[in-house]
Amino acid sequence: MLAKLLRRMLLAQLLLGAGLGYLLSATLGWPKWSPWVMAASWPLLTMTLIVVVSALKSRSPETSALWWRSVLGELVTEFQIFLLRLPWTTTAPGFLPATGSAAKIPVVLVHGYLCNHRIWDDMANALRADGHAVFAVDLEPLFTSIDRYTPIIETAVAELCRQTGATQVALVGHSMGGLAIRAWMRAHGTQRVASVLTLGTPHAGTQIVRNTRAQNGQQMNWRSPWLEELALGESDATRALMRIAITPHDNIVYPQREQALHGVEPIVFEGIGHVQMCLNKPVIAWVLSQLSGTT
Repeated sequence: MLAKLLRRMLLAQLLLGAGLGYLLSATLGWPKWSPWVMAASWPLLTMTLIVVVSALKSRSPETSALWWRSVLGELVTEFQIFLLRLPWTTTAPGFLPATGSAAKIPVVLVHGYLCNHRIWDDMANALRADGHAVFAVDLEPLFTSIDRYTPIIETAVAELCRQTGATQVALVGHSMGGLAIRAWMRAHGTQRVASVLTLGTPHAGTQIVRNTRAQNGQQMNWRSPWLEELALGESDATRALMRIAITPHDNIVYPQREQALHGVEPIVFEGIGHVQMCLNKPVIAWVLSQLSGTT
């Protein structure tokens, strides 16, 4: 569903750019190749505008050099993810066996808002090479309650246990994916949970968009009633299973330093943006290290 939507949006941007280039060529005498250049440039310009505006809107009082590095890194990452990877998804999510020699805890990967399982390509490859079987899910429909994603995660957990013979799994969630994992634990308990790692998850909500009509968007609003209810239902034992990673330069989830849970001290990765957390080598290394002692 998301891949088709992104392809249609990309086509619309290409046509818009080509139309503008043709108009400039016909009325202002621009070169005849202007429609081609404008068509190719329009998606890049649109993505650049989105990243820069979100980075400016969410900017925290951090050092300028690290902020600029995060903006440039996020821009390159979003080009890669939203223009070259997610729209062209052809394989369904599912079980991927480990390629490493030593069998380790299987891992469920849960993506965030308006993404699909392809955002985990780098992370999944690293996990599999390290001996972890992986199941990367797709959260659909795109616009619904986060609670409706719990059956998808339950299916992945059950399938990983069946395929590997394990009695427990680790779960890694990016952005909204971390909230979906918490909602799944509320519905199904923690007996099969070895650990939960969240990357850039809006545990306290985000101020990026306050008037969204999407139910999951409303649930992720800053200090939303849904988030407060979710936190109140979690025990100390549940929170003890969780590890949180944040970036103070997150351009989507902010206030950045507030994205923690009671009793869970987050680890901070400097100089990277929101989507970049899924591809960043130090973040991937941290995930592997957190899972190294989990059996």
